Parts: sequence; structure tokens; C-alpha cells
Amino acid sequence: MNAEFPSKLRFLFEPKRYKVARGGRGSGKSWGFARALLVLGAKSKLRIICSREVQKSIKDSVHKLLEDQIGALGLTSFYDIFTTEIRGKNGTEFLFAGLSDQTIDSIKSFEGADVCWVEEAQTVSERSWKILTPTIRKPGSEIWVTFNPDLDDDPTYDRFVTHQPDDCVSVEMNYMDNPWFNETLEKERAGDERRYPKDEYENVWLGKCKAAVTGAIFANEIRDSIEAGRVCNVPYDPKLKVHVVLDLGWNDKMAVILAQRHLSEVRIPEYLEYDHVTLDWLSAELRNRHYNWGRMFLPHDGAHGDYKTGQSAMQIMRNLRWDVAQTPNQPVETGIKQARMLFPRVYFDKTKAALLVSRLKRYKRNVPTTTDEPSAPVHDINSHGADDFRYLSLVVPQMSNEDQKPIVYPKGGVI
Repeated sequence: MNAEFPSKLRFLFEPKRYKVARGGRGSGKSWGFARALLVLGAKSKLRIICSREVQKSIKDSVHKLLEDQIGALGLTSFYDIFTTEIRGKNGTEFLFAGLSDQTIDSIKSFEGADVCWVEEAQTVSERSWKILTPTIRKPGSEIWVTFNPDLDDDPTYDRFVTHQPDDCVSVEMNYMDNPWFNETLEKERAGDERRYPKDEYENVWLGKCKAAVTGAIFANEIRDSIEAGRVCNVPYDPKLKVHVVLDLGWNDKMAVILAQRHLSEVRIPEYLEYDHVTLDWLSAELRNRHYNWGRMFLPHDGAHGDYKTGQSAMQIMRNLRWDVAQTPNQPVETGIKQARMLFPRVYFDKTKAALLVSRLKRYKRNVPTTTDEPSAPVHDINSHGADDFRYLSLVVPQMSNEDQKPIVYPKGGVI
């Protein structure tokens, strides 16, 4: 058997719990991982699980890649290729599965695996990693990971690059590391370098993380904020009021931006998200921080009475001794324009407001397949934080650092 590999993949033949390669197109990382597993499986009886986040059919898997490499390595007489699995004459088996379909119970079938290879791992959720990693528990078992990075706060990048675990080799590998990078691919790469914006080219071919998801509404603003160093340490300043901007939710996320204003700057020292919490619970949670509280801004529907209690969110929070104001009811697109103008003035705490930055990176529009034209923003887990930031942009002029006079409410007396 004559099996050649890029030098950066030498670590695949050394024992490690985690073996990770990330990078752009044409690097040969998936090709190399497939080839290494086939060589190791020919030498020893191994049970190898080939997985990815979503696998609707075997066509979504690395089955075809393995089949091609079996031919290239001259192992067609050793491996039997079936529709849904590949078996070696020594008992080695390659099995294929999607991670998103697995539960704590169903993934037990992975327990005897010697190797689990996770391909296109940039899409793997934190839930899937939490289920998978303790399941691959056989002594000496390994988890192999290949991916082209998307965002730097994606679960896979965070797990294997930002916070690399012990007993792990994690390498960056790009087209210049592939000795077999051919002329056809070079022409394609050079064309993309001329054709596409720098950040898109660097993501596709150099494996660099994008500032935001493709099509993100605030992609440019987030990139500029990061490059300008406005995602940084933002300590709480006790001399400034902390204002609370709320996007209410129960089954959906309740988003809570805590903001301080200093001259033209808007500082976000903390961002919170909750679901299924009552307003009195939230009030107590906030009070426990002992901040120099300013005004609380509720969305326009915060004045609507709840059919169960008859009280509005505004009434409840006023009764809990908050100085409450209402966010102007503006069209979504107006709020998005206001938010764009606010970004250059905003500083996000890189730890306590990291989730808000993550939400803004992923806030995008619906693009119907029938028209291929962007429409209204997608309503998903990311939209609540983005909506709250939009509300923030509308209420900044009302944020004062002066102590407010007691407010007289029509039916509540003086609070």
C-alpha cells in the first residue's frame, strides 16, 4: 500500500483523544482523514462512526469519499462497500449517522466505537457535542474533527480552538499545505480572490472566521465593531445609571440589555436572556446586582393588559418600584436603520455581552426560494436579542444619568 499524506496530518497516526483539522477549500483535510482511517482500519479491527450534524441520506455522508479513497489506495479487495456501511475483511466497519437525530438513548450504539469522525463540524450544535463526547468512552477511543470555520463563537470553534481541550491536536490547514493542490483548483482560487470580498474569500479558502453569518443584517456593523476594538472589557461604572431595555417573552426568549450612557458613548456591560420567568422574578434578579439603576424601557406591547391578571407589564414593573418608560412603536425597518447608526457608538463587554454579539451576528432576513429576494427578518432564537438592540437604538436619547423625580402615575400614586 502506497499511502501519502500532507505533512500536517502526521498527527493522525499518533494517539490523541481529539484530532482536529480546520481550514479552507482545497486543503485536503477530509481526503487525508478518510485515507488515514482506511489505512488504520486495514491494520487493525476498528469500529468507526462517520458522523455530521445532519444526515438525511447516505449521500450526505463521507461514504462516497471513503469509496473513492479505497480505490485510490488499492484496497478494493479488502473493503466491501455496501449501501449504508463499509466493512473490512478483518472486521473493521465504517458506520454513518447524523448527530442531530440522536438522543441520550439512541446514541448508545456509538459506545463501542474506536473512532468517531465528525465531518463539516462547523454546523454541530452544543447539544450534539454534549451528547457525543461522553458517549465515545471506550479506552483509547478518539474523536476526529474536520471543519471549515464559520463564526468564532460557534460551538465547534469554541470547543476545539478557543478553549482547546487536553489531549488534543488542533491544526489549521489550507490549500498551501496540500502538496496535491492542482492547477484546476488554483485557477478557481485565484478567480474567487478577484471576485469576492476579502472576508468571504478568506473564509472559503483560508479558513478564517467570518464576522457574521452570510446574509446577516448587521454583518458590516459587527465586523467594524470587532475591528475597532469595541467588543472589549466594559466594566460597570457606578457613577452612571444602568438602564434596562426589555424585549418581553415567555415561551420565546426575554432579552434584557443593561446599558450605560456616557456622553455620546453607549456601553453594554451585560446582556441577559431568560424564558418562562415572571416579571417579579426578573425584577428581583436585577435588584440583586445592586447597580445604580436608571430607567426601564418596555416595548410598546408592555402597556397591554394580561388577560389572566388584567395588569400590564408596565403596571407590574411600576409597582415593583421601577422608573418605567415605553419604547417608541416604530416599524422594524426604521429600527434597523437606527441600530445601524448606533453601532459606532456602542461598546459591548466581550464576556457578559458576548451572547448579544452572537445574536447580532446571526440576525438575518428570510430569503424565499421562489423569489431569492431578502424580505422580513427571520424570527428565531437570534431575533429577540436583535430586536432588543433595535429598541435600545430608539431610547438612547431618553437615557439620563440624573436622578429622576418621583413619577406620579394615574392610578398608582407616587412611587
